[in-house]
Amino acid sequence: MTELIDGNAVAEQIRTDLQDSIETLADAGVRPGLATVLMSDDPASETYVSMKQRDCEEVGIEGIHVEIDEDAPAQELYDTIDDLNADPEVHGILVQMPVVEQVDKRRVLRSVDPEKDVDGFHPENVGRLVAGNARFKPCTPHGIQKLLEHHGVETEGAEAVVVGRSDIVGKPMANLLVQKEPLGNATTTVCHSRTEDLAAHTREADIVVAAAGVPEMIDGEMLKEGATVIDVGINRVDADNEKGYELVGDVDFESAKETAGAITPVPGGVGPMTRAMLLYNTVKAAGAQQDVDVELP
Repeated sequence: MTELIDGNAVAEQIRTDLQDSIETLADAGVRPGLATVLMSDDPASETYVSMKQRDCEEVGIEGIHVEIDEDAPAQELYDTIDDLNADPEVHGILVQMPVVEQVDKRRVLRSVDPEKDVDGFHPENVGRLVAGNARFKPCTPHGIQKLLEHHGVETEGAEAVVVGRSDIVGKPMANLLVQKEPLGNATTTVCHSRTEDLAAHTREADIVVAAAGVPEMIDGEMLKEGATVIDVGINRVDADNEKGYELVGDVDFESAKETAGAITPVPGGVGPMTRAMLLYNTVKAAGAQQDVDVELP
């Protein structure tokens, strides 16, 4: 029987375990602070930021929200980041993507202090990740590692296929899987939109991470019997229901569950883990900046 990998349950356990770390910081007079910056009127972005603020409140992290009018000059965003970099009560900074067109995304990523870059996207932190000396692991790939660990999935010596090559998920996920460390040491292949025969790769994989942003592109016939399937995709497709749409992943769940040994649902799989690991990175950042030794789950 296929095992359902419940991201909600694992994320809740991580949030619970983080309480000890937050109490250690509190004993030292430190309250972790996470600043979220929004420069967009995109409803999805507003929802994501709201959820992150609620997560902070629930675990005892100070949530600082800064909203900038989308018509404001880009310099206002850059100045805001500079101010947050200099604020000792802010330990983590997250600029919600996508940003508006007048903003240079690469400049934004470079502007955040690497020690406060809890997304792990600053070039310095990307380099440290590749070198095997990560300061912060990007939240989604790190969350996937935690899911694999929690469910006892062996990565060492496994054949892993990552479908998608984004800077946010695909590339860092592949880098983590090949590292000489626990939850790494996998033989890893990255597939993408130019891969000619995707199924030829996925059928050989013990672990498939689907992160291409294409609805239900992988079905059960493309999987190895007993494979572990991690579905990162979350796509809105038309549906005959009250909302007029439904959320589906990059994997056809109904057919894949007939072949897979374990699989994440959409929603309720990877998404909650991404949010939990943002809290994790914020607590880690606070400990490092305030020179407080905290144990992390």
